[in-house]
Amino acid sequence: MRLVCLCRSLGLAIAIALSAGAAKSAELPTIPLWSKGLPEPAVQTEMPERVELGKDGLSRRFNISQPRLFVHQPAADRRTKTAVIVVPGGGFGRLADEHEGKDAGEWLAKLGVTAFQLAYRCPTSMHSEPNAGPVQDTQRAIQLVRDQAAQWQIDSDKIGVLGFSAGGQSALIAATNELRFDAGLGSETNPRANFMLLVYPYQIFDAKAKSLRPDIKLDGALPPTFIAQCSDDSGSLPQGSSLLFYELVSRKVPAEIHIYEKGGHGFGMRARPNATGPTDWPLRAADWLKAHGWAQ
Repeated sequence: MRLVCLCRSLGLAIAIALSAGAAKSAELPTIPLWSKGLPEPAVQTEMPERVELGKDGLSRRFNISQPRLFVHQPAADRRTKTAVIVVPGGGFGRLADEHEGKDAGEWLAKLGVTAFQLAYRCPTSMHSEPNAGPVQDTQRAIQLVRDQAAQWQIDSDKIGVLGFSAGGQSALIAATNELRFDAGLGSETNPRANFMLLVYPYQIFDAKAKSLRPDIKLDGALPPTFIAQCSDDSGSLPQGSSLLFYELVSRKVPAEIHIYEKGGHGFGMRARPNATGPTDWPLRAADWLKAHGWAQ
């Protein structure tokens, strides 16, 4: 009986923690992406959206059929006119939008940046092109933030994107391709970011061809880019980040890269034992943002 009560108490505590996390997101201003209808590829709508606590103590978001932005605003006395769309990872099956979403939004707000945390459609992991929907959502998010620049007190030419893992892949493809949806569903506003931060971008390296994946189009105007990666990351090989950096500097695009020996994949804004990368990259990224005049 005591064990049953303990389990019930633990379950109640977890439910309360998740409800508190969901309530905190709900308290943030939100911006729906597709007022004129979601473009294909569609996602399932039968299962309700939910936030679930993982064994690692981190919450993740599932079944997103209504893509939207959560807005993290800086204190008035620290506000710059910079905005960043935060695109979490999750393998296109879910969103790791606590340590790669909310935490990143709060970190950026402390730097004076207005952060727009993107909840893009998922799951798309079983689609023929898993990134197709998330790329559309990323481009649409940039359009909306640019359209609403005056409302959020930002400069429409200071809109960046921070992508983690699958979100990094989506951000990079969104930045290097023309509009991926019918303009009638969005606007004619420029959907490209003014700068990018990519943290262990997922599977951007084609190991067979020993090149970047073909849907990354490098011939267009690439923005200044910051890259952070660990060399022991088997999910997002460091060869991809290294090759992307090489392509950027070859085109004289301002770029910076940090590759750490240990840290693995998916750390987001959280520390890991015996690894410097997970705690060092935000410091280096803050320095880079400040050097370009995008952060306090």
